[in-house]
Amino acid sequence: MDSRADTCCMTAIGSSKRSFRSGDLARAAGVSADTLRHYEQLGILKKPPRTEGGYRSYPPEALDRVHLIRNALASGFTLRELTTILRVRDAGGAPFQQVAELAREKVRQLEIQITQLARLRDSLKLTVREWDSRRKQMPAGGRARLLESLPKTKTQHVVKIQGENHEDVNLHSGIGNTDVRLWSKRNAVHRSRSASGDL
Repeated sequence: MDSRADTCCMTAIGSSKRSFRSGDLARAAGVSADTLRHYEQLGILKKPPRTEGGYRSYPPEALDRVHLIRNALASGFTLRELTTILRVRDAGGAPFQQVAELAREKVRQLEIQITQLARLRDSLKLTVREWDSRRKQMPAGGRARLLESLPKTKTQHVVKIQGENHEDVNLHSGIGNTDVRLWSKRNAVHRSRSASGDL
């Protein structure tokens, strides 16, 4: 069979249901083909059979599995956690307690993070008010040295969030500190917010 004869959505052998090629499944699920292959490598998405032309041919239920993975990631579960959970499920187990406990722990962590962020917000509000008052008294062309006036902090709060590609990302924020650092597995981006005249 000529590979050019492979259609985007092919009829699976022995089934009247339609199957997906890699690109079609990726588009339907809103992910990249590389993401699908990564899920396969982790074992959370079954490796599909291939057509005579060498293309992956995913069964219809693969779309439901990818949606499940994406929804779980959006709710705060990690790929590592999903790998363990789905391995148990695929083997016929019912990891209810494990999933529920993970969710409870995530709620606890979120409550801690919300408290930390609220403190950071309040501290920054106070700092900005002080800066506004200081700049009104500054002579034209003077330097405010705002960064030097930031409150000193001995500890740095780390708030874990999830990157666009569901990579682990840390938001480092010291109380009263306006620097935001985003660290991902692939790269590190340092963004500093500063006002004119603060150097």
